[in-house]
Amino acid sequence: MSAEFDLPSVERGVLGTGFEGRVRHFASVDSTNELALIAARAGAKWGAWVADEQTAGRGRGGHTWYSAPGDGLYCSVLVTPGVPLADARNLPMAAGLAARAAVLEATGLELDLRWPNDLMFGDRKCGGILVESASEAPPPEWGETYGPALKYAVVGIGLNVAHRGFPPELRELATSLYLESGREAARETVLVLLLKHLDDEVQGIRRDFTGHHGQQSIYTRFAAASSWVAGKRVTVDEGGGYTGWTRGLNSQGFLQVQDDKGEMRLVLSGGVRSALEG
Repeated sequence: MSAEFDLPSVERGVLGTGFEGRVRHFASVDSTNELALIAARAGAKWGAWVADEQTAGRGRGGHTWYSAPGDGLYCSVLVTPGVPLADARNLPMAAGLAARAAVLEATGLELDLRWPNDLMFGDRKCGGILVESASEAPPPEWGETYGPALKYAVVGIGLNVAHRGFPPELRELATSLYLESGREAARETVLVLLLKHLDDEVQGIRRDFTGHHGQQSIYTRFAAASSWVAGKRVTVDEGGGYTGWTRGLNSQGFLQVQDDKGEMRLVLSGGVRSALEG
């Protein structure tokens, strides 16, 4: 177990971001996503909830998350970027890019991003992302051009930091920053960097919507950070399940896979694994 969490250092580190004064730490909770959702439904706009341990943490598709007390970074971030609901599909990629930048800066390790929400080293998972959102009527100035507005989004991020090992059923599937580097990484440092980079990414999504582009598109940057987006042989759970080769992201950020019959298919919600796994 890592040392006691240093919340004051995190609060100092996020000054000037949307999370300033809005980071909450808990020794143990059922789910940080649930805490963030409760706050969002009560009217909160921004915030971050982090726990040493989650007793009911979950991933996409209802998968559970192994939560060793004090060894991992388990946090949920509430954001309200003021964009159409359709833009929420970019948030898992934004969070992945933020996590990759944070880990690189803190440890020198380069995470691989498995579309749309897994943080990987090789075929072993080091972290995951779960986004839960709600919609509302668009502001009058939008008219009917963009559809519903994104009322809020809760971005849950679990990252294995100091784990020295895993239960037998996970040993071939999971890894941690410590196992990859052999060095300690402070959770507080990783969290501060994660929140700062995520703040930048969310502001970037807002700028893209308002037409003030300041960098390459999120799809271009995600594809450059991921070995999974193109040229990877994968199995896909959707559409009854199939196998094929990844062929990049389309203009809306969905993964394209050419199946074994030669048909180009779009993956809409994940469930992508290496065809060599298992």
